[in-house]
Parts: sequence; structure tokens; C-alpha cells
Amino acid sequence: MSADPESTLLLASSVPIVVHIVAMSVYCLLGAFQFSPALRIRRGWHRTAGRALIPAGFIAALSSVWLAVFFRGPPDELALAMIRLVFAVAMTIFLVLGVIAIKRRDFAAHGAWMTRAYAIAVSGGSQALVFALWTIIIGEVDVFGEAWLVAAGFVINSVVAELLIRRRSGRRMSGVSGRGALES
Repeated sequence: MSADPESTLLLASSVPIVVHIVAMSVYCLLGAFQFSPALRIRRGWHRTAGRALIPAGFIAALSSVWLAVFFRGPPDELALAMIRLVFAVAMTIFLVLGVIAIKRRDFAAHGAWMTRAYAIAVSGGSQALVFALWTIIIGEVDVFGEAWLVAAGFVINSVVAELLIRRRSGRRMSGVSGRGALES
């Protein structure tokens, strides 16, 4: 690094990006195993992994907030930054509510809040799919369309998460025991 102001600005921008990528990668990869029925029944796995996931999730969500506020890009990308900010704040709130629920030993609420947070975290995959389909069918996306497609990815994952949560709560109500969050 030189004393050049541009290199200082680049470093200030790249540190949160790297932090976000590392934290989100840990959260998304390790978090996927939290839904495995085989691993959930192993004594201690879920709790131990959760102790690593919660901080990674908070770092990922809060770095998302930082990036949306301070690294939003050109003025014409304000809508995209606001969409990312809304979902980053929502993920942070869901993580807080998940931690509160587990402290109260409310396992159903904990699972629901963490499922919602995880759905937001893995929305990048849905966004890539939505972008690919849009580009194949319709063509290039402008900045305004990009904001809508990113929002669509977040909404798709959020709807799927709510359906999974409702399915789990329906099983508990009817007395049918499910072995895992994503089990058919």
C-alpha cells in the first residue's frame, strides 16, 4: 500500500467486502448442515456449529448493512442499495430474535427465526438464477431491473422459508414428528 489517497480508499472499501465474503461463506456453507437430520441428532453438533454460525451470521449481516450504506455505488443504484439494506437489517433482526428464542429454550421459534435469516443469506443463488432466466428470456438488465431482480431473489427465498416453517409447525400441531427442517 502506498500513501496514495486512492489506495487508502480502496483498502477502506475492500476490507468490508472481504469480511462480508468470508463471513457469508462460513454462514452459508456451515449453516446448510444445520438442516441435516443426521447431523442434528448427533449430540452436540447443532449447538457447537451454532456457536460458530451466530457470530458469522451477525458479521455477514452487519457487513451487508455497512456495504449497502457506505458502498452503494453510483446514484442510479440507490434502489438496489436500499433493497439490500432492508434485507440485511431483516437478517440481523432475525438473528437477534433467534438468539433470544434459544436463550428462552423456545426451539420452534429459534428454528423459524434462523430459517428466515438463512434464507436471506443464501438469496445470492436465487438472484443468480433469476438473473440468468431473465437474461436468457428477455435480454440485458438495466439498473432499475437489477434492483427488481435482486428483490425477487430475496422474496423467493423468504417465501420458501415461510412455507418450510409453516410445514414444520403444521407437523408439530398434528403430532407428526419430522426429523429435519427440509424433510419431505
